[in-house]
Amino acid sequence: MMGLWEWITDMGNSKIVALLLFMSTFIGVVIFLFSNRRRAQKFETYRYIPLDDDDSHREPVARRDKTESDEQ
Repeated sequence: MMGLWEWITDMGNSKIVALLLFMSTFIGVVIFLFSNRRRAQKFETYRYIPLDDDDSHREPVARRDKTESDEQ
């Protein structure tokens, strides 16, 4: 057991252990997301969210045009 601990705490070997730990976590998350068909479809619909234009916080165009013509 002490030999295993010394192998893991060696800086060269700890990088391999960290890589395997993070890679297995990433693969586990991907399998979790795409294993259920409903969850996978829901996840796929979210992929275009950063590209969607959200103009709900702005005034409608017709109202803005009316305001600009009133100011002149």
